[in-house]
Amino acid sequence: MAVKYVVVVVIVVLVVIVVVVAVVEIELVVVVVIIEVVVVVAVVVVIVVVIVAVVVVIVVVIVVVVVVVVEVVVVVVVVVVVVVVRWM
Repeated sequence: MAVKYVVVVVIVVLVVIVVVVAVVEIELVVVVVIIEVVVVVAVVVVIVVVIVAVVVVIVVVIVVVVVVVVEVVVVVVVVVVVVVVRWM
C-alpha cells in the first residue's frame, strides 16, 4: 500500500519538474540531477518499505509459532490432567 503512495509522489514530483522546465527553462543538467535525486530517494523509500514488510512478516511468523506451541502445551497439560484424574 505504501509503495503506491511512493510511486504517486514520484510521479507528481516528476510532473512538477517537467512543468517547471517548460515554464522557467531550467538547464537540462539541473533537471537531470533533480530527477536522479528523486529516483534515489524513491528507491531508498521502497527499500525501507520492503525491509519493514519483511520484519513484520518475521514477527507475525514468530507470534504464530509461539501461539501454536502454547496451544500444544495446553493440550498436553489437559490430557495429562485428564489421565491423572481418571487414574485416581
